[in-house]
Amino acid sequence: MLEPRVLDTSALIYWPVESLEGGYVVRKQREEVRRVAPDRAMSLEAARLNWTEPTLDSHERAREIASETGDLDGLSETDLEIFALLIQTGGHLFSDDYRLQNLCVATGMSWSTVDSEGISGIWNWQIRCSACGDVVSGQGRTRRAGEGLGECEKCGSEMKISRKR
Repeated sequence: MLEPRVLDTSALIYWPVESLEGGYVVRKQREEVRRVAPDRAMSLEAARLNWTEPTLDSHERAREIASETGDLDGLSETDLEIFALLIQTGGHLFSDDYRLQNLCVATGMSWSTVDSEGISGIWNWQIRCSACGDVVSGQGRTRRAGEGLGECEKCGSEMKISRKR
């Protein structure tokens, strides 16, 4: 039996509709596709996708893993749910999202890209001041696209997610 195919939003946007059939997706992706590619959203309704939600246990495990790697503060809630669904199904992820790929590598889960080269190794992340270099712990939550990390308490400069050294 083939392992379940968990599809990131990039697959929903770029793949032919017939290639999506049978894929597992989370309900929040509908809104994401409507926002990013409204014309594509209607054709997705014709695709026979498995629209579902991850269990609470798999969601908590996904959050735990993303916290350990430092990816949580850079993920959207939709991305976290996709990763939780991957954990739940034990499937294969199709994604161009580097953070999701990083989580797969960190956990030994299988993944493939949709339309990019993908990552070449695992990275761990931290939140660091762009000016003074002060490192702080993450806020332990996902964020919306474009949402900043705030300002450094020491010098007032912008905080950024950077690779752990």
